[in-house]
Amino acid sequence: MKLSQIQKQIKYVTNAAGEKTEVLIPVEIWETIKELLQPIESGLDPIDSNEPKAQILADLQESIRQGRTGQTYPVSALWDDMDS
Repeated sequence: MKLSQIQKQIKYVTNAAGEKTEVLIPVEIWETIKELLQPIESGLDPIDSNEPKAQILADLQESIRQGRTGQTYPVSALWDDMDS
């Protein structure tokens, strides 16, 4: 849904002076907003918050296996990846 379509569905509540005090939005739009804000609240990137728990566990197990067999990387290499 485009922003212009959303704006057409929004209603404002005003006080006696005509100042906007509240916003009324359809439930469908509110549910979408909540979905978009959820990753912000959790601190996770959407790609991480949507990753299946089984995949996260498999990745952790693989990382432990790599650490035990000496397949490690210096921390500086990790920072280099973050900077690029």
